[in-house]
Amino acid sequence: MEASPSEKDVPTTAPASLWTLCWIFFRIACTSFGGFMAMISVVQNVVVERRKLLSHQDMLDGISLASILPGPVAVNLVTYVGYRLRGAGGAFVSAFAAVLPAFVFIVLLSIAYFRWGQIPAIGKVFMGFVPAVTAIIVAAAWNMGRKSVTGVREGVLAVAAAAALLGIGGFFSTFGLILVAGVVGWWWFREPASKSATQDKPRPKPRRKRRPKGKRRFPGSGVSAGLFLLASMPVTVAPLMSFELTILLKVFLTFAGMSLLLFGGGYVFIPLIQEIVVISHGWVTQQEFVDAVAMGQVTPGPILVSAAFIGLKVAGVAGAVVATAGIFAPSAVLMVVCTRLLDHIKESVVVKAALRGVRPAVVGMIAAAVVVVAKTAPPVWVSVAICAAALIALLRFRVEAVWIIPIAGAVGYFVY
Repeated sequence: MEASPSEKDVPTTAPASLWTLCWIFFRIACTSFGGFMAMISVVQNVVVERRKLLSHQDMLDGISLASILPGPVAVNLVTYVGYRLRGAGGAFVSAFAAVLPAFVFIVLLSIAYFRWGQIPAIGKVFMGFVPAVTAIIVAAAWNMGRKSVTGVREGVLAVAAAAALLGIGGFFSTFGLILVAGVVGWWWFREPASKSATQDKPRPKPRRKRRPKGKRRFPGSGVSAGLFLLASMPVTVAPLMSFELTILLKVFLTFAGMSLLLFGGGYVFIPLIQEIVVISHGWVTQQEFVDAVAMGQVTPGPILVSAAFIGLKVAGVAGAVVATAGIFAPSAVLMVVCTRLLDHIKESVVVKAALRGVRPAVVGMIAAAVVVVAKTAPPVWVSVAICAAALIALLRFRVEAVWIIPIAGAVGYFVY
């Protein structure tokens, strides 16, 4: 007798060991050029299609949750997969392996940058990066805007967010925009009670999914798992935290605080962190910040690994470690805690309406980042030409961003 589709979708293999999870996600991370969607696609292919460690439905649930929580979607998803397979330890190992290659790349590039970045030839290369990064942000705003700004109300939210960020600026403006957009979204896009009742009535109550026999259940709540991850962080970074503990703690808390406000993907990182590390703390210059974003584009993995560049500038390798831990750990912990509440979060009418308001505001914030970054480009026709060519390559020919940045750097070397 042939198995039903739902039965075919159930994992048929025993849970992977922690070492296996580490190796799987390390290999995936080494080849994850092209943005978070590329990494998500590879994770789905390896975990679901080839190794059959999770079902298609489990993976879709994880993508849904990762998309509505703060932080990088791809790393959130990897954390979810690790937690579902091996509990809190699996979540930590998987997220660590997924970030490690990008971290190593960015640290090596940053060391080279701070040693030779002021050499004219190197400076010309990075001058070519700036208009290309501008084009990448424009393309991101355009692609996200087509899906999120679908009406007049969404357009108003996007324009208002961009104007507020450019006119007022500051960390609290960014936080306030997200909060206000969520409240406005709940007010504007909430469904009437009668309509919700009508729509919900015919839907059968979802039954609790049984775990396959080969799949282990790990005791403890999501909160205890989150505490385990937090407790693991100091153990990981302790060997590198040699002396400047006060500065390291400040770097960690700064990036940890920002990580919980990064809704909408890594590009929201640009206006938020620029206000904190460039204007408020003065840890890096505006040009160094733009160069850090460019480095995040040419390395595999999430763009948020650019935090390592800033940490390295402030406190050496130890600073790079704690900045990276700060930008990724809180959202990973939140992912673990919320995994058990997935069904409630997914179906919440309030959350759906609030996010419908946050998304166009995020698009507006990204549009504001275009202005911030573009101001640092050399004011010559070459910058306009590089930006236009990069934009055409991204939107018309669908060229991956990982190829745009190095080509723009080569052009900058020869023409500036």
